[in-house]
Amino acid sequence: MKERKARKRHDYSGSSFDSLLDEHGIREEAEAVATKRVLAWELEQAMRKQQKTKQAMARELHTSRSQLDRLLDPRNTAVSLDTITRAAKVLGKRVILRIANPRMAHQRSRSARKASAR
Repeated sequence: MKERKARKRHDYSGSSFDSLLDEHGIREEAEAVATKRVLAWELEQAMRKQQKTKQAMARELHTSRSQLDRLLDPRNTAVSLDTITRAAKVLGKRVILRIANPRMAHQRSRSARKASAR
């Protein structure tokens, strides 16, 4: 019979996803990728709605197609606010940036508070 390797088990029950990311030291990176993914998706949706090709978009931005591909790549977080703002403007949009307080791991969600109030 084969011996099974003993695996180190982590007990994450009761902890939040944010605390898990903090424990592994990747929270900031995960948040940056998530934010960029949303921005890239919103730009692509606006391009699709306006039937604007990448080539036409790059031309209006006065940039290369490869530079536009980096802007639309959800994993590439090294994109300047200037580039994002210019892309939004070409699409007839604007960028709204907000700084918010971090969510606390122990803070209950709005839906959980509503459910417990019933």
